[in-house]
Amino acid sequence: MKTPCIDICVFDSTTGWCVGCGRTRPEVAQWRKLTPFRRKAVERELPRRMAALGAKSATAD
Repeated sequence: MKTPCIDICVFDSTTGWCVGCGRTRPEVAQWRKLTPFRRKAVERELPRRMAALGAKSATAD
């Protein structure tokens, strides 16, 4: 099964999103059990989350 994981499993303390893939801990844990519809919904959200994480880290410097 395809997963957005890139093996960088570190979670941002503010958002709760993985800095590697953008998913939450529950999304990571339940990925294989999610319906295809729910997985697609999460996948569509990931670019926005990753952009927000990037903007957050850029302002933290």
